[in-house]
Amino acid sequence: MLEELRITGLGVIDDTTLPLTGGMNVITGETGAGKTMVVTGLGLLFGGRADAGRVRAQPGRAVVEGRLRLTGRVADAVHARITEAGGEPDEDGSVLLSRTVTVEGRSRAHVGGRSMPVSMLGEVGEQAVAVHGQSDQLRLLRPAEQRAALDRFAGPAHEKLLDALREAYTGWRRVVDDLADRRRNARERSQEADLLRLGLDEITRVDPQPGEDDELKTEAQRLEHAEGLRTAAQIAQQCVAGGAEAAEETPDAAVLLGTARRTLEAQAGTDPALGELASRLEEAATLVTDVSAELSAYLATLDADPARLQHVYERRAALRALTRKYADDVDGVIAWADRARIRLSDLDSSDDLLDELDREGQRLAVEVADLAGRVSASRQEAAVRFADQVTVELAGLAMPHARIEVAVLPRPAGRAEPTLSVNGVEVGVTPDGGDEVELRLLAHPGAPSLPLQRGASGGELSRVMLAIEVVFAGSGGPPTLVFDEVDAGVGGQAAVEIGRRLARLARSHQVLVVTHLPQVAAFADRHLVVAKDTGGAVTTSGVRVVEDTERARELARMLAGLPDSDLGIAHAEELLAVAAKERRL
Repeated sequence: MLEELRITGLGVIDDTTLPLTGGMNVITGETGAGKTMVVTGLGLLFGGRADAGRVRAQPGRAVVEGRLRLTGRVADAVHARITEAGGEPDEDGSVLLSRTVTVEGRSRAHVGGRSMPVSMLGEVGEQAVAVHGQSDQLRLLRPAEQRAALDRFAGPAHEKLLDALREAYTGWRRVVDDLADRRRNARERSQEADLLRLGLDEITRVDPQPGEDDELKTEAQRLEHAEGLRTAAQIAQQCVAGGAEAAEETPDAAVLLGTARRTLEAQAGTDPALGELASRLEEAATLVTDVSAELSAYLATLDADPARLQHVYERRAALRALTRKYADDVDGVIAWADRARIRLSDLDSSDDLLDELDREGQRLAVEVADLAGRVSASRQEAAVRFADQVTVELAGLAMPHARIEVAVLPRPAGRAEPTLSVNGVEVGVTPDGGDEVELRLLAHPGAPSLPLQRGASGGELSRVMLAIEVVFAGSGGPPTLVFDEVDAGVGGQAAVEIGRRLARLARSHQVLVVTHLPQVAAFADRHLVVAKDTGGAVTTSGVRVVEDTERARELARMLAGLPDSDLGIAHAEELLAVAAKERRL
């Protein structure tokens, strides 16, 4: 649940904190007082689009902060994702969320004490909160949204089947599009393939090896300067270890080090420090001996071979010819060849490959058609359950004679999507199958079955939306539900029933309701009032919790516009008593 929400610098709200509770939280207030800003703040906190026009000029930024406390699998999933992103829940298991928007439109987000992308707030919001407003009612009129609602209701097994369909559909369209492209662009593909083969043939003849250009450059330098290198190595060897050409009277380094070591060792008994120095001279003599051996080996390999030098020149020239055409160095040429081989396989337009792709496309089409048929059957079964459960809820929302029908119809062929035979009928197929889903309302016995957008008034649509949400709540969903004036256009007994249903939802969920209806507000576990202050130079709004007499006065204002009317207060107290009795049932 969302335990606390603080909003600063957003619209008419300067700085206010909403202490929320489990159960049903109701937010009321005069029109224009800023109730919408509370819902806007919630949207920002959970990754919604930021509107810089709603940020107050002073202090120049809007900040929304919230403390979220989750339990069960939702908590495990959210905490794991936040920890993976570098954040950290508090010691008590709650998570701090924050969103800042400046007047320039810049936006920042913090989750679990760490700066995060705004998308992370959206990920948390998907798990924790579902917001329903009048715009959601409009979305429910779209066929795609109605299909999505039915798929959500159908359950995990249906979702798994739908995922398999989407995966098969993607593979099928990839093969079909590949085949069509190979046939349509056969000439261009053939020309590109010929050029790639020419390049690969040239590279294959030279057969460059990784790092070969650098190795040849080093070898060429040695061969070109072989005499100078030999002279230097010979002189160095004579100096460290003597040699046949060294003058007999010229001592070498090894002899001098040996003499020095022996001299010090002779006096080591008198002063141990000289013994330590003698040991170090012995180490130096060993090192000099190793260098002398390596110089001998180097001289043995050093050969001024004109034939080898010529071969190196020719090889480097062949490699330069490749690097001029295909890459900056030999390793790049090798990489180009690897890419060219892969591209050649993509360009293959041989009859054998085309036949193979055609067979694979047909096989996948059969698989897609089969899965689409199974998805359709699953939707048909879920549609009956969904319609029955929503109809039961409508009866409790003062629509006792209304009935919801969910029509699952074949999607007409001939549109932009491909066509397949599903269950013996030619239908247009999308990644979501070959069905069109339509919610229909029978407002009363004898009335025609009409699509929601034609058969439902504003008040009826609000109740249908609430009934659907009650049905969804029974099958899980986010732990916090927000309803933004979904009771618009409703009054009387229907309003009482909406309040009762929201209170029932609040037994298993945290419910936040923005409403103008006192019948709904009376069912709240916590009642918050948004009030406008026009006493200063700038109009601001704040939120306060009302209880007992204050709450009755607020309901009286909502009932008759007269918060101090004794008759209105009496009516409000009666309404509160009825709601309290209903909640205890």
